[in-house]
Amino acid sequence: MKISVFVVLLFAFVSQSCQDVNENRLAEQKKEAQKKEVVFDKISQAWVFDVYYLEPQTQNKINNWMEWRTFVTEINQKPKSTIGAFQKKASILSKRVDELSGSIPAEFNKAQVRSRIMVLTTKVKMLDLYIHLNQIPPEKVIEFIAEINKEIISFQDQLEEIVIRSQIPKEIGEPDFIKMKDTSRAIPNTLPEENTTVFRKKGAKFVPEVK
Repeated sequence: MKISVFVVLLFAFVSQSCQDVNENRLAEQKKEAQKKEVVFDKISQAWVFDVYYLEPQTQNKINNWMEWRTFVTEINQKPKSTIGAFQKKASILSKRVDELSGSIPAEFNKAQVRSRIMVLTTKVKMLDLYIHLNQIPPEKVIEFIAEINKEIISFQDQLEEIVIRSQIPKEIGEPDFIKMKDTSRAIPNTLPEENTTVFRKKGAKFVPEVK
């Protein structure tokens, strides 16, 4: 009889312990879900990218730059529903930004453009890194979103500047001035050897006299 009572009490204790564990687990899961929801809300509100419209002349020159157009399309499509959707989008952007440096149109393939693409690539990859951490720091993700926006604007401004400079007419005489600066075309700064032969009048004729 005593054994039966002991078994019943043990069973009740075990059941109560299991119930407590389950309740604690559910409470932790609920707490974790609430935390993820807060992170999702913060990132969702901050996930806004500024890719402004370029001037028509500049836009015409990059219309065939498919890698840039693909990147812009991807970055303008805002994820929805879950944090997983933002993680997937960050990974896609990381791949798309890698494609830019190897496909720059000839007119824009300049050091200043390549350096801006390099910086933009770094920022996108940092965003991809932080948003995939187990404990996502929303402040860092938001920081990199802002920095990516800054680099996109800087990059587009650089494209505009290159086009504007290419349309400035050269001043009159500038090509000749440029030629003059070319040392390979310069007139030699040496005088011919002095002729030591002089002429003296002798009668009706001039005859040379060498000194």
